[in-house]
Amino acid sequence: MPSETAADAPAPATSDTPATGVLLDLSVERLGGARREGQHAMAVATDEAIDSGEHLLVQAGTGTGKSLGYLVPALRHAVTTDERVIVSTATLALQRQVMTRDLPLVASAVEDRLPRPPRVALLKGFHNYICLHKIAGGYPPDESTLFDLPVEPVSAADHPDQAGGSAKTGAADLGKQVVRLREWAGETTTGDRDDLVPGVSDRAWRQVSVTSLECLGPKCPMIGECFPERARAAARVADVVVTNHAMLGIAASGSPGVLPDHHVLVVDEAHELSDRVTAAATADLSVPIIEAAARLARRHASVSTDELGNASAAFGTAVAGLPAQSFPAGLPEGVRIALESVRDAARGVLSALKPATGVTKPEVPDPGLKMAQSAVLLVFEVAERMAGDPTGHDIVWCSRPGEGVWAGDRDGATKLHAAPLGVAGLIRTHLLSERTGIFTSATLSLGGSFEPVARTLGLGPRRGESADTGDAGSPTDAMGDAPSWRGLDVGSPFDFAKQGICYVAKHLPTPGRETRPGVQDEEIAALIEAAGGRTLGLFSSRRAAVAAAAAMRERLTVPILCQGEDQLPSLVREFAQDERACLFGTLSLWQGVDVPGPTCSLVIIDRIPFPRPDDPVKSALSRVADQSGGSGFMQIYVTHAALLMAQGAGRLIRTTTDRGVVAVLDPRLVTARYGSFLLRSMPPFWPTTDRDVATAALRRLSDLP
Repeated sequence: MPSETAADAPAPATSDTPATGVLLDLSVERLGGARREGQHAMAVATDEAIDSGEHLLVQAGTGTGKSLGYLVPALRHAVTTDERVIVSTATLALQRQVMTRDLPLVASAVEDRLPRPPRVALLKGFHNYICLHKIAGGYPPDESTLFDLPVEPVSAADHPDQAGGSAKTGAADLGKQVVRLREWAGETTTGDRDDLVPGVSDRAWRQVSVTSLECLGPKCPMIGECFPERARAAARVADVVVTNHAMLGIAASGSPGVLPDHHVLVVDEAHELSDRVTAAATADLSVPIIEAAARLARRHASVSTDELGNASAAFGTAVAGLPAQSFPAGLPEGVRIALESVRDAARGVLSALKPATGVTKPEVPDPGLKMAQSAVLLVFEVAERMAGDPTGHDIVWCSRPGEGVWAGDRDGATKLHAAPLGVAGLIRTHLLSERTGIFTSATLSLGGSFEPVARTLGLGPRRGESADTGDAGSPTDAMGDAPSWRGLDVGSPFDFAKQGICYVAKHLPTPGRETRPGVQDEEIAALIEAAGGRTLGLFSSRRAAVAAAAAMRERLTVPILCQGEDQLPSLVREFAQDERACLFGTLSLWQGVDVPGPTCSLVIIDRIPFPRPDDPVKSALSRVADQSGGSGFMQIYVTHAALLMAQGAGRLIRTTTDRGVVAVLDPRLVTARYGSFLLRSMPPFWPTTDRDVATAALRRLSDLP
């Protein structure tokens, strides 16, 4: 039996239960691992934060084993106090790891030492589960048949963790997928989309699932077999509920009821939470969206939608003349009036969709009517939001079909979008009120400070400290009522200064100069030649990645893989299996690749990954920061870049035996004033600006057996 240390001493409230440190030792022993001091420090700090109610930010470097570092104290607290803990992960892959490996391991290792066996549950959004009533024909078929659908490209963003399927989904493929889904519905015990391997396209999944607004609820004839209701029932009695940041985004956007009551919230990969909440709180409106809602109302309720049709046409005319840009001072008067017309017409249709007074409601609600009501309600709410006070807390922008940040969706429609200027208040109000938050990630301390990330999570300066964050700028919103918190960096088991080199190509021209591409290609080729392949290339744009891949294929003989040429999981698998291969790509590779060993001996970062200057949300946040006396560039753009630089550089060292070089081809990392902030955000590699030093190290590594 592992001995207890002073730091592991049990809290008085749970004195009959072994301390968190003891339970962690049992879990690690069951896993076959060894004690990690950083993991123990994290577990004890998490335990203390839960007891005190003070929020905690824990930076736990790669290799710390942070999942067990928060799961052990979470499980111990939930079982001994009957206070539920919710654990949220950023990705489906991490969610699966927690549910299928880490949490069952901890539960089995400690259940004999707890007052009772722990109960755990998995919770996702409604649309992630198959709807048995829809499968049985309870819902009307979609307006588009399986035989007249155009070919539609399916991107990795649609459902990034799904493997399999073709790049395009035409009518024949769609029909086969739906037939397969119907067969699977009779076999699955969860109805969870992520249990279906290989996966299917979003279009096929829509044929067998419903949103929460479309669900018939308790009156559904198949409520007793309903997969999402089963998941919610299990969550309501579980000690630990595992969910994802998308669900937190819905809760933070004003629907806290999507989560069961809980006293503690643990957020893994917490650096992504702000962006996920922003995405959940972003709304879109276009003519096709309005027209689709009107068609549903006519089809399933036979109500007149003439006014909504006229309003849609006026809206289309108004936005046709809009430039693809944001509107910080509010939309033009003509567009605002058109939005008000859409809002008022949608309100009228909603009234018509309600049952007449005195009419007995049917025992089973009409699914078609439910679909129409949800679609029209969405149009009403979005139009009302966009037509609101231009001095409010939203930023509105217009997108059009095309390339870049202003590109519209695949439907080719011009759209209006509205997103909150900041979500710190939403997180603080809806996620942290009256509960303790534990936030963890390998990258929470940026520029040597937790303050930049803490602000995005609704947490103000730590007690006794001012709001000044030096290079990072000043807070964007008032944090006078922000709850207290502490930050803790438990380090990493890796010796970054001995295991890796950070080479900055100081001699290269600053990005943006016309002479740069050819010079950069020469630099990339020299580095890859020295490494013998074994390179992960992280680029700031798809265009840059494709151009670099083409240039290297002309110059080198090693295999060059490029994102977009195959599904990402297949490319990563091929890269990991061939030590000579190189993989080039963009954002998904910056944060999602874990390839330990000599296969990834060189990570190339082509430039500091600042957001695009015309990014509507980032530019609006920067403007607000400037107006409040801070530095929008430092607070928004540099902080964003620091997070990605830390994530990208973190791809190099994944185990204690890994060795390699991170090569940054942007001289501003060592020449610009903000460069030191970025460097402090990255792992502390041994630094150099001498290419000969970097290539010599790579050659030595490539010669190792």
